[in-house]
Amino acid sequence: MVLRADLVSIATFIIRPRHISNQAQTSLLLRLKHLLTLLINQITFYKRLTVVMTFKNILLMLAILSMNSGSRAASTNEIDNPSKYSVDKDILWASPGGHALTMDIYTPTSGRDSYPVLIIFHGGGWLINDKSIMDQSAKYLATNSEFVICNVNYRLLVDSDNTITLNEIVNDVFGSLAWVKEHIGTYKGDSSKIAVTGDSAGGHLAATIVNAGNRLSSMSYNESQTFFPSYLPQGMTPEAIAASKGLEVQAAILSYPSLDVYRLGMGSFESWKNPFWLFSGSLSRGILGKDYNAESNPELYKGVSPNHFIPEASTRILPPQLILTGSEDKLVKPEDSRAYYEKLVNAGHPAKFWVHEGRGHAFLDSGSNMMMGTSFEEDAPDALNIMIDFLNSAFSP
Repeated sequence: MVLRADLVSIATFIIRPRHISNQAQTSLLLRLKHLLTLLINQITFYKRLTVVMTFKNILLMLAILSMNSGSRAASTNEIDNPSKYSVDKDILWASPGGHALTMDIYTPTSGRDSYPVLIIFHGGGWLINDKSIMDQSAKYLATNSEFVICNVNYRLLVDSDNTITLNEIVNDVFGSLAWVKEHIGTYKGDSSKIAVTGDSAGGHLAATIVNAGNRLSSMSYNESQTFFPSYLPQGMTPEAIAASKGLEVQAAILSYPSLDVYRLGMGSFESWKNPFWLFSGSLSRGILGKDYNAESNPELYKGVSPNHFIPEASTRILPPQLILTGSEDKLVKPEDSRAYYEKLVNAGHPAKFWVHEGRGHAFLDSGSNMMMGTSFEEDAPDALNIMIDFLNSAFSP
C-alpha cells in the first residue's frame, strides 16, 4: 500500500516553490514513476480515490515536469536588498484554539517617521502553504517600496485534525488586521493607511475583509453569517469593532482571487477530485463543517463568497481595489476575475484591472513552482511593480 507520507512528500516537493537542479528533477521523476507503479497494483487509494484518477493526476505531474518553459523578460528592479529594510520574523499575534499564528514584519530603513502598511495573505486553496510562499514577494516589496509589509500566517482547513472551517480562517485574517491596527506603530506603520492583498485563496481573504469587515458579532457563523476576529484588542467586542469601523482599510489588491466559494461547493472542491486535499495529506470534507454542504446550506457558502456580497456604493463605499489575473490562468479564469471587477465598477466602487499576459496561476509564488510552471524572478516583478504604483496612488495625500 502506498503510504500517505510518500504522497505528501512528493506532492510537497512538486508544489512548494523552489529552484531545482536537473539532478533533483531526475530524482523526483524516478520517485514519481515508482509511485505510479505502486498505484497501478492497487484497487483503491485514499478512500474513494480510484487508481484511474490517480494515474491521470500522476501523468499530469510528469507531463508538467518534462515541459521546458521559455525565457521571459524580467524587471530590472532589485529582487531583494536587505539593506533597505529590517525584518522581525515570526511575531506571535494570536493563538486561536492553541494554534500559534505568526507574521513577519518588514520596515523600510529610509528613515521616515511612519509608512503605509500592506498586509499579505498567502494562497494555497485554504489547504496548503504558509507565509513562506510569499517571502520573495514581501522582500521585493520591502526593497522597492516605502511600505511596512506584514506577511501573515492563518489557520488552514486541515489544521486541528482537519476540523478548521472556512469562516474560522476568515476570523483569523480579520484578527490579524485588528492586531496590526493596534500594534503596527511599534514598527513605524501608519494605522490610518493600511492595504490588504492576497493571491488565490489569499485574494479571497483580502476581498472578504473589504466586503464583510463590518459583519462582526459574538454569534456563531452558522446562526448569523457574521465573524468573530481571532484577535481583539483588550476590552473590545466584535460588535464594538464593527461599530467603530475598526476593520476598514484604504486599499486592496486581489491577485487571481478565488471569490465564489458557493460555486466551488456546488462543484468538486470538497471531494477527492480536488487534488489539494491530496497535497495536504487529508481526507476531503465540507469546508464549513462535515454536516454542511452548498446545496443544502447555500446561505453559509454565499456568506464567505465575496462576489455574493458587494454592497452598492450608495450604501457603503469600498476602498480602491486592483484585481490582477494571468491571461493563461486555468485555476481562476481571467474572465472570472474580470467579472468581479465589473461587478465592483457597476456597483459604483473604484477599481482597476490588470492582465499579466502569458502567465498562469500563482505567478507571485516564491522560487520556481514546478506544478504551476512559474518562476518568481521571471513572472512576479512586473506584477509587483503594478501593485506598488497602485498603492502609491491610493496612499497619496
